[in-house]
Amino acid sequence: MSTSRPRRRVLVAMSGGVDSSVAAARAVEAGHDVVGVHLALSTAPGALRTGSRGCCSREDADDARRVADMLGIPFYVWDFADRFKDDVIDEFVAAYAAGETPNPCLSCNEKIKFAALAERALALGFDALATGHYARLNDGELRRAVDEDKDQSYVLAVLDHAQLSRAMFPIGDTPKPEIRAEAQRRGLLVANKPDSHDICFIPTGDTRAFLGARIGVRPGAVVDAASGERLADHDGVHGFTIGQRKGLGIEAPAADGAPRYVTGIDPVSGTVTVGTADDLDVRTIVATRAIWSSGVAPDGPIECTVQVRAHGGLAEAVATPIPAADSEAGAGIRIDLREPLRGVARGQAAVLYLPDAERGDLVLGSGRIASTAP
Repeated sequence: MSTSRPRRRVLVAMSGGVDSSVAAARAVEAGHDVVGVHLALSTAPGALRTGSRGCCSREDADDARRVADMLGIPFYVWDFADRFKDDVIDEFVAAYAAGETPNPCLSCNEKIKFAALAERALALGFDALATGHYARLNDGELRRAVDEDKDQSYVLAVLDHAQLSRAMFPIGDTPKPEIRAEAQRRGLLVANKPDSHDICFIPTGDTRAFLGARIGVRPGAVVDAASGERLADHDGVHGFTIGQRKGLGIEAPAADGAPRYVTGIDPVSGTVTVGTADDLDVRTIVATRAIWSSGVAPDGPIECTVQVRAHGGLAEAVATPIPAADSEAGAGIRIDLREPLRGVARGQAAVLYLPDAERGDLVLGSGRIASTAP
């Protein structure tokens, strides 16, 4: 990491994992005045970590503290559990109840790490917030990480220009295996710690059970898209997502033997519609809550690449800003795809990129998927 930049007061969000630990070490090495903070996000702070599942456990906080001690930096644990429950967990549950498929990492970055935490950091006189995300910031522009398999620019695309101007991603220029090797060289005990997987606040990995315990039973029907035939009953639309193939509760295969997929979810009637793979084709996406990384929306249509899931779901497209005055939902984006995409679900983010092979794809902006059309 370059040491030519001015010394800054940097708050590093330390999860207790290898990525944020190396990010903190690099910030110290760069000559910044660094303080580490671990966010207590769980309402059960004494909970134990189970392998690669869960987060914010007692072990994670202890791991982060040990790294901070090795680096010789002050370290604190800040309790954001109530804010996390309100802004991330409750929103996640409500979105599923509404037939959407949310990504809680987007909400956590937007409302916790780069809003609540960043605001406190700013109030305490810090110049920047650093995290262990795999992404790059070049002159305030958000770009994909060098390690495309670990790239997290998708879940950071909800950050606005002001938030990006106060962010630091020290490890985005390095592949993950090299980060682990660096942690080993630095003597960090988390060098071989497993990465967290799945949804951090559902350590069991059973999303359907987690949602069911909070939403309850809301019976409905699974209906064939072509014939309208009632194929099965279900306990709630929260158990389904667009493109889902397994766990539909259908006893008999389709007449032609082809697999069925969830193609529609109506939370009001409780109807889950299933159809063929071709029924999943989407050519137009309308997204709300538009955020433009530069702080300014394009003047008109722009050629770009769109990504509709955290992993995969890429297509060339033309994105057209929808002014707030033209939509009851506020500023949005209409995205016309050059080739159809499948598995595009309401509630996910549509992230727009400008391809750049040399410097990493540039994030143009994002929006929340509100509707799709074939």
